[in-house]
Amino acid sequence: MKTAEIAQRYLDFFEKKGHTIVPSASLVTDDPALLFTVAGMVPFIPYLSGDVPAPYPSAADNQKCIRTNDIEEVGKTPRHGTFFQMLGNWSFGDYFKEGAITYAWELLTSSEEDGGLGFDPKDLWVTVYEEDDEAHDLWLKLSSLPAERIQRLGKDTNYWTTGLPGPAGPCSEIFFDRGPDYGIDGGPATDDDRYVEIWNLVFMQYEITNVRSKFEFDIVGELPAKNIDTGMGLERVAFIKQGVDNMYETDQVRPVLDKAVELSGRAYGANHEDDVRFRVVADHIRSSLMLLSDGVTPSNDGRGYILRRLMRRAIRSMRLLGVDGPSFAELFATSRDAMKAAYPIVGTDYERLSQYALAEEATFLRTLASGSEILDESVAATKAAGDAQLSGAQAFLLHDTYGFPIDLTLEIVEEAGITVDRAAFDTLMTEQRERAKADARSRKGQLADTSVYRELRAQGETVFTGYTDLETESRILGILVGGVPTDRATHGQIAEVILAETALYAESGGQVADKGVIVGPGFELEVLDVQKPVPGLVSHTVEVTTGEVGVGQPATTVVDAANRRAAAQAHSATHLVHAALRDTLGKGATQAGSLNRAGYLRFDFAWGQALSPETRSEIEEIANNAVRDDLQVTTRVMSLDEAKAAGAMALFGEKYGDTVRMVDIGGPWSRELCAGTHVASSAQVGLINLVGESSVGASNRRVEALVGLDAFRELAAERAIVSQLTSSLKSPRDQLPARIAELQANLKAAEKKIAAFEAKSLGERVPALVGTAQRAGAVSVVAQSLGQVASADDVRSVALQVRERLGSDAAVVALGAEVGGRPVVIVATNDAARAAGAKAGVLAKAAAGVLGGGGGGRDDVAQGGGADVAALPAALAGVVDALTGATA
Repeated sequence: MKTAEIAQRYLDFFEKKGHTIVPSASLVTDDPALLFTVAGMVPFIPYLSGDVPAPYPSAADNQKCIRTNDIEEVGKTPRHGTFFQMLGNWSFGDYFKEGAITYAWELLTSSEEDGGLGFDPKDLWVTVYEEDDEAHDLWLKLSSLPAERIQRLGKDTNYWTTGLPGPAGPCSEIFFDRGPDYGIDGGPATDDDRYVEIWNLVFMQYEITNVRSKFEFDIVGELPAKNIDTGMGLERVAFIKQGVDNMYETDQVRPVLDKAVELSGRAYGANHEDDVRFRVVADHIRSSLMLLSDGVTPSNDGRGYILRRLMRRAIRSMRLLGVDGPSFAELFATSRDAMKAAYPIVGTDYERLSQYALAEEATFLRTLASGSEILDESVAATKAAGDAQLSGAQAFLLHDTYGFPIDLTLEIVEEAGITVDRAAFDTLMTEQRERAKADARSRKGQLADTSVYRELRAQGETVFTGYTDLETESRILGILVGGVPTDRATHGQIAEVILAETALYAESGGQVADKGVIVGPGFELEVLDVQKPVPGLVSHTVEVTTGEVGVGQPATTVVDAANRRAAAQAHSATHLVHAALRDTLGKGATQAGSLNRAGYLRFDFAWGQALSPETRSEIEEIANNAVRDDLQVTTRVMSLDEAKAAGAMALFGEKYGDTVRMVDIGGPWSRELCAGTHVASSAQVGLINLVGESSVGASNRRVEALVGLDAFRELAAERAIVSQLTSSLKSPRDQLPARIAELQANLKAAEKKIAAFEAKSLGERVPALVGTAQRAGAVSVVAQSLGQVASADDVRSVALQVRERLGSDAAVVALGAEVGGRPVVIVATNDAARAAGAKAGVLAKAAAGVLGGGGGGRDDVAQGGGADVAALPAALAGVVDALTGATA
């Protein structure tokens, strides 16, 4: 049974049972505590928690998920994958334990001919929470399971919480017994891989508080509406139904594994270590493709870092399989073919997605090449020092700074006949992970508990009137001070205010929040920010500047009209720039993020190389031509399917509801899904001035522009500068570039003459410097300051000349100088001095310590520096003293 067929059977079954079928949400969640949708329940959290009323009594879905906390287990077990699909059925106060158990048993054990999954009851086991007698008895009543195959387990496996105050409850898990060939007898309680968990039924029935850990909390009481949250692992059911040993051999994953086998020339099933690598490649390529399809791009932080890590682990595994060159072109194309039936976007958008993958592969292959050179040097230095072990710090530096995988380090080092101090490396890795975890915990701790908005959201969605009105009368529904509900806020306090209606735009879609005030009888509130803490609810962060505000009072939101007008200009200009980019570069230049505020726009787009000045000018001209043509801006509200059929562009990773707002500028020329505020016609944008273009990653570029009056002011400032230059240089505007180039050439020529004169002057001082040589222990030393010098290279040149003049007897030269306002010391030693124990690197480092800086280098020539020019005499004297002791 194919994976897609299993999913369809599941959805068909629950649709017949009256469930609303909900499409999968993006892998990119809008929950600030999560990077990705890590479980099927994530999109339903607002409904399960009661923060937002559920739009349907029951639902079913097939949700895309990414989870990387067990990434090291990928390929080693039959069930661990970073990308997986979670089938779920949900009840929001509709049915509870009896309904969930009935549905699960019926679907699993009904014959395939009747639309079920055809599992034999004798192969199924169930676990329940040890104190949940109700669930235990229902399983006995509703299924054919004998009592010995219903096991009671503790909170660590059979109790669900988010780890935060809110809903919680016991759960019941369903397992498939793979048989005695796969492990020991005894059921799921043995925690053996023989028993594969395929479905988890969560009975969300309690409200908890005072959460001290996953297993320690206080139960406040039962939820007013008990919910059902279930999750069936699609890949797990697929590998069982397809008769293979693990998820990597199912129909959506195995083709990539087979392609890796073909490219490597190695056999699958012949070597355990190679088998793990093949599975890692198959899993990570598919996961990377699915992340790319939801708008994630490789980067060094956040979601992009996870994607980059998956890709680089795949590259590393291919290398360990003997493939040193590029392989992504074939691997990703194979994954596309395996997944496009279930997710058509990976086929229709493959050209864009593959650009990111191929660019990332090329970058990392270069990293591996350079990292190999650094590692080779480290290995050589380790062996030269007579050590048999590369330091853990060096291995960690390669891993952390250069992205060089530890297992490749181990492989190369082993081939060289030495080892790595793995214990020290692991210690450094553990410290890094702990820092990351502490940082994540601190960030999570700063997130507001959204349960405080639950009762406010239950009163209905906040009505946004700002598309047509800049002032709206409403009433105060709620006030929060310090995150705690209160009935009033007084003068000087910062508070959150919730109203029934608002004309103030909440930050979203790249557009920053409106500025403005909220006024009412006896109070005025300055609006500092406007956000949506939970879907459908607008919260205004305000400072009470006059009087006192209380819940239930009438209030009027007043938008700063000038700021709104400028923000609308910037947002419409963003759409124009996007259309101009696509006109110029092609459809591959898709949006990857944006920021719009009054007078300014920033737009990120998919593109792998810098734009030429001519291309930038062309984009700017197309966008301003659209302004000149006074194109009509229209907005329409329609279903998401209608908007897509009309060709509207959606921002990848953005979450859209069933109903969307489509913004047209000039008809289909610019047609995007957008909830932002816009001008009525393109001429109202005024002017677009592209002021910057830069890289924001291997495959993303960024353009920045000023808009409207801000654009005019920038051009006026540039005009004033040009006017000043034409006046100062006494040259017409069109001749300024040539005149400035001429002056630059003259300046460079003069600088060369000055440098030659200074070098000659310094060279003439060499005989006098030689004459200052004094004994220090067993060597002659010249330790002098040259005063102010143009560059450290000049000091080095004089030091080497003096060393040459001192002959073959043991000699050390230490010259100091002030270069650009900072002290520099150059130390040079000859062969005889080094034989006597004088090392330039050691002496330069000591001198630099006196100067308040650092230094070092080779034994023959080294450099040090610092911040304290006045300490140069003491630093040079310190070199003489050090020589006296070291070479005596």
